[in-house]
Amino acid sequence: MKAFGKILGLCFLGLLLILVALGFAVTHFFDPNDYRDEIRKLARDKAHVELTLNGDIGWSLFPWLGLELHDASIATLQNPRTPFADLQMLGLSVRVLPLLRREVQMSDVRVEGLNLTLTRDENGHGNWEDIGKALPREPAAGELQAPNVANAEQPPASAPDKADRPVKLDIDSLTVNNASVHFSDAKTGRELTAESIQLSTGAVHDGIDIPVKLTAFLGTNQPNLRARTELNGQLRMERALKRYQFSDMKLSGEASGDPLQGKTVTYSAQGNLNVDLAANVANWENLKLSFNQLRALGDLSARDLSTEPKVAGGLSIAQMNLRAFMDGLNQPLPAMADGSLSQFEMVARLEGTRNSLALNDLAVKLDGSSFAGNLAITDFAKQALRVQLRGDSFDADRYLKPKSAEASSAGAARDAEVKTTEATAIGGAGDTPLPNAPTQGAWSNDTLLPVERLRKLNLQGDLSFTKLVINQWPIDNATLKVQGQDGLITLENLAGGLYDGSFSTKGSLDARPEKPLVALQTQLTKVPVEHFIKGKNGSAAPLRGLMTLNSNLTGTGTSQKALIDSLNGTANFDLTDGVLVNANLEQQLCQGIATLNRKSLTGTPRGKDTPFQELKGSVVVRNGVASNPDLKVRIPGLTVNGDGDIDLRVLGMDYKVGVVIEGDKSDMPDPACQVNERFAGLEWPLRCRGPIELGAKACRIDRDGIGKVAAKVAGDRITEKLEEKFGDKVSPELKNTLKGLFKR
Repeated sequence: MKAFGKILGLCFLGLLLILVALGFAVTHFFDPNDYRDEIRKLARDKAHVELTLNGDIGWSLFPWLGLELHDASIATLQNPRTPFADLQMLGLSVRVLPLLRREVQMSDVRVEGLNLTLTRDENGHGNWEDIGKALPREPAAGELQAPNVANAEQPPASAPDKADRPVKLDIDSLTVNNASVHFSDAKTGRELTAESIQLSTGAVHDGIDIPVKLTAFLGTNQPNLRARTELNGQLRMERALKRYQFSDMKLSGEASGDPLQGKTVTYSAQGNLNVDLAANVANWENLKLSFNQLRALGDLSARDLSTEPKVAGGLSIAQMNLRAFMDGLNQPLPAMADGSLSQFEMVARLEGTRNSLALNDLAVKLDGSSFAGNLAITDFAKQALRVQLRGDSFDADRYLKPKSAEASSAGAARDAEVKTTEATAIGGAGDTPLPNAPTQGAWSNDTLLPVERLRKLNLQGDLSFTKLVINQWPIDNATLKVQGQDGLITLENLAGGLYDGSFSTKGSLDARPEKPLVALQTQLTKVPVEHFIKGKNGSAAPLRGLMTLNSNLTGTGTSQKALIDSLNGTANFDLTDGVLVNANLEQQLCQGIATLNRKSLTGTPRGKDTPFQELKGSVVVRNGVASNPDLKVRIPGLTVNGDGDIDLRVLGMDYKVGVVIEGDKSDMPDPACQVNERFAGLEWPLRCRGPIELGAKACRIDRDGIGKVAAKVAGDRITEKLEEKFGDKVSPELKNTLKGLFKR
């Protein structure tokens, strides 16, 4: 037995030596370079590709089937002269015996200088679609092609056999050096490139973690961008289950290009990426994202990968300076107040498709203001924006464009004009001339409306704020509903509380014409008017009271000046509990009465202000000038009627005011200002002209009108004397004639 075993061992050893000798002989005396044409034909017939071998072929046979290809290229049979891939060197070795079990056991695989060129023609056909496709076979002479019968009976599907099982991979390592991929689309002109690709892995087996490191330079021409990127992580493959996991993934790099105009951005992403192709789902766990100053955390998942991919998850952006972030992308934001957009943070639940993105359960903090709600772009192609937000306190003035130097200069010129006019307008005695009407414009020529953006706007907005500041007006519990499409923006409602009163506005903005048309209908209810007519340098407003206003106005243009110059419409107003500040109209009237009585005032003014119980009227606006023919003011013992204009273009007024004295109601009237029955019911004339900020300081006694009043009073006194002396002896015709003499 021992001898038999020894003999058997010697035989086995002999066979092994023979195999080794045979392998040595084959690899040393058989040169595959002599069979290039046969190898190309084999590649053409079996793999359906055009293989070109310009370099040497090195190989070994046993126990490793080793192969080295140098300077090779591959093309499709449909376009054999245009290779889609070429390489400088491919080196690999495979164990021979495991191949019989459909197991690929390789040592190190090394690829040098791989260039992959992918193209899509103007018909949308890609050259990679022809890889492995045989040329259509032409029928031989006399051979008939089989008819294409759509309903022909198909053979039953055979049960999967061992050939359908995936090949088992077992590779010690994979190294790719200096590879590149180039994609071009003839129809769109778009190009994508990946250059200087360096890839290295550890052992490649199913079901184990494979260390992966990849570096590359990525680029695109629409827009012109280049990025350097590096990818590291642990890749696990379960090909039989079609599951793939990339754990501890770290992606980082930097990018530059035309949109950044010389600036460079840095980016990084981390997390665990899982893909299940059998279930058509994927998820990205423990996502950490950075992009310059932006820092974000979240979890994302995707479903329906092979049909219509849908993404969902949560995203949180840490506090950042949004203005600095946009500057870093060379996308500077418009000039605003200092500190605007310096504090921004966000938390949201994200949902998206190829053509939409929604941020639900959104929570945003911006410069001390907080917002909650939903924000969505329902159609990227149509730029359809849908906004539903609730905010606590928001100062919109901080985000308005500041006045230009031209507008500031114009405002300074008008302020100087008002100051000069105010210095010469001394109220009280009423002996100075009327102030001059203002001439300097009060409004800015700066573009107020971004017309081009508004014409493309597709918006539905529903906003509410606990407190909203617009044009320095604090609006409590503000609500805003707006929608816009194809250049027509409709303000369905803007309402809220204003200085303990309330207001509501609706209207439209039609940006389709060359000059946009604005239409507004506004209602104010008991809003303190002094907040809208402010004095200069912190001084008190010239008028106080609770204003109720209804207006319907239209204007055209893109600036404040253009809108005011073209303003047309109607309005009516009613001011209650009103007070003219620092203007004692009663004193001025007493001065006029004392003049008629030929006496001097001896008492001191009772107060600096003039209170009134009612102020109302209607307004018709034509091209920026508001005409008010029926001004009505009621003061205890006094009624004021007015007829005049307010030129909104320069904020100037020109009024004729008639004061009807109903009697002095004070306990101790000034003797020179006593109103007897002769003056009761008379309308005493005043004239008000100048900047609207002056209020009653711009009013003077109308001396021409006073002369007519005096003539009427004198005529009434003569009539009284005639009545006393002659009674009914004088005819009515004579009385009227005598009275007419004093009325001329």
